[in-house]
Amino acid sequence: MRIPLFFFALLLCLSSCQEASNTAKATAEKAKETAKAVVTNYKYQLSPFTPSPSFTDAKITAMKYAIGKFKFGVEGSAYKLGAQTSDAPQKNCANSAKGQHIHLIVDNAPYAAKYTAEFDHDIADGEHYILAFLSRSYHESIKTKEASRVRKVKVVDKAIKEETLVEAPMLFYSRPKGTYKGKANTDKVMLDFFLHNVTLGPDYKVKAEINGETQILDTWQPYYIEGLPMGENTITLTLIGKSGEAVNSPLNPVTRTFTLEVDEVEVK
Repeated sequence: MRIPLFFFALLLCLSSCQEASNTAKATAEKAKETAKAVVTNYKYQLSPFTPSPSFTDAKITAMKYAIGKFKFGVEGSAYKLGAQTSDAPQKNCANSAKGQHIHLIVDNAPYAAKYTAEFDHDIADGEHYILAFLSRSYHESIKTKEASRVRKVKVVDKAIKEETLVEAPMLFYSRPKGTYKGKANTDKVMLDFFLHNVTLGPDYKVKAEINGETQILDTWQPYYIEGLPMGENTITLTLIGKSGEAVNSPLNPVTRTFTLEVDEVEVK
């Protein structure tokens, strides 16, 4: 029996389509495996922090510095300095027993945690960049303009004598910091930073170098870091442009060293 030319062509077409479909599926699966391999090939795993209370109306309304003392205006219907953030027990990372606080960063120095709106803090005479932002009890920043203050200041005799708004894009390092002890605090360590006058995406990204391993971040959010070794660790954060070069902005990049320790009580 002879197959009409029309049906022969149709069978050939269907066969070709099926083959193309199988090829497309195989390519897609290979792409998934490649993507998975890229992720798992990192020595240190980064994953997005779990969602946190937003505190949408939390704000810093004033920041004054005189006679070596800061005075902040802090407002918010739900946000209170010294209170524990409601989901702290579920975060599985280091949490401050003293509660919510202000992160105060002067230039490229590690932040100082302040649990009241007024406090003493020495700043050397000269020009400085100051960032203050409201923090949850587990040290995650509230990432809104209203909950922060960024200023370039001139300090004379323990007082701000000149103050200007900062127009340049800036990246500030926040966490990790200091020493983390015990399994609950070292299995997952929070990476958090603060951005000013810049949005991550096609034009700007953050390059995170964790003990020399580079990962590129294009979303402003905190991250869990897993796989860090006990002992000293180093992270460098750099605000980069489209071509991967460091952005010419103040205090960029910034490097911090922190330490993870085994809890001897847990080992026994």
